[in-house]
Amino acid sequence: MRRLGVLLTCLLLTGPTVTAVAAPAAAPAVTLLRDTQLDPTALYFVSFDGLVNNESYQQDAIVTYAGYQYATWYTADRSAVVARRRVASTTWQKVVLPHQLSTNDSHNVISLGISPRDGRLHIAMDTHNTPVFYVKSRAGLVSAPPASWSLADFGAVQRNLDGVDLGNISYPQFVVTPDRRLQLSFRTGGSGNGTNELAEYDGTWRKLGKWTSATGSWTAPNGVVSTTRNMYLHGLTYDSRGRLHAAFTWREGNTGVLCNQGGLTNHDTGYVYSDDMGRTWRSNSGASVATPIAVNQSLVVDPLDPNHGLMNQESQAIDSTGTPHVIISYVPGRFTQCVTGYAADRARWGRTFHLTRTATGSWTKREVPIPPNATGRTRIVFDGSDNAYLIMPFGKIVAASKASGWTDWTTLFDRPGMNVFGEVNVDHVNGALSVLYQQRSSGTTPSPIRVADFRIG
Repeated sequence: MRRLGVLLTCLLLTGPTVTAVAAPAAAPAVTLLRDTQLDPTALYFVSFDGLVNNESYQQDAIVTYAGYQYATWYTADRSAVVARRRVASTTWQKVVLPHQLSTNDSHNVISLGISPRDGRLHIAMDTHNTPVFYVKSRAGLVSAPPASWSLADFGAVQRNLDGVDLGNISYPQFVVTPDRRLQLSFRTGGSGNGTNELAEYDGTWRKLGKWTSATGSWTAPNGVVSTTRNMYLHGLTYDSRGRLHAAFTWREGNTGVLCNQGGLTNHDTGYVYSDDMGRTWRSNSGASVATPIAVNQSLVVDPLDPNHGLMNQESQAIDSTGTPHVIISYVPGRFTQCVTGYAADRARWGRTFHLTRTATGSWTKREVPIPPNATGRTRIVFDGSDNAYLIMPFGKIVAASKASGWTDWTTLFDRPGMNVFGEVNVDHVNGALSVLYQQRSSGTTPSPIRVADFRIG
């Protein structure tokens, strides 16, 4: 009894031992909250298998800042429109800009950028190997949004950046730097013979110059040599520590590298990063890379020959740990070793792959076991638990958990009744996901453009 009393006394004095148990990681989840119409008659024509209002590589066609969300598109009379709403509202305020789309080319998209230091909205549009059409708002328009806005809040349409001539460009994409400057990424030259450049805005614009090269020799598996190319970016993304990540594929200028002229000359997935906002670059191993960056197999993190219909400009995202994740898609060799018609073959056999960099700097690659059944591109975003969500063509959303190492891919949303055509644009802020999409039409008959809002995580 005395021994039992001593034991009880010890328990009362020290208390029981408590073992902390970590809360289970949240599983991926998607909930549709609302679906609103921006325009019942948006411009519609199919070009390069896509729509000018919804090429997924636009950065950005829809974006949120300071409690408002902004979206842009071309309406039926070809006018460029920019609209805004309070976050989660269903009411949009529209401004019709004094510019109409110049040609039926789906590459001539509209991109929105925001310069946090002076609160301006920047708009680059209607360019594919041509001088850009550029508009910017008055200072403070997006940092201190007024109750209403109008065309008077915007400056004139220019063919340069406030006097800074970019020449003929394609694919303007805005990126905000860690110190709140605004950068513009763009390509000069053409497909298979072009260079990537950066410009930077801090109250005034200046060119940072070319950081990739179009020249250098590359020998294809069939022995054909190509001497020109361009680097197509899957994205330019800053992480929370200020590192700029860039995954890419090369497109060769010499179509003789192909097994069949119906394919795409894109090959390999490469990766570089910059710790000084794009002034200098390093390879995956950390080695300094000479700029402008020329074709170099040491930059390849996933090799692939040019005969598989590899898509360019797909997507990338950075998780909360600063780890880059890249989405690519192509026709695997188990279906064919020679794509003969990239659009049809990708729609029939194309598969999506998830690439991610490990803590040691190596890369893992896994096939997503849910076929996109489409020619177009997929976007990737993360929730607060680093679960990954892929927004595929036609608005299908599939996800995988971080807990599984992003291997348990499951379809969480698929609604054919939305009648989505092809690729979509996305805006993702604090667990809120907005998907900008246009409904399928025929010929050049205008169709509705809409925004579906989801909660993820």
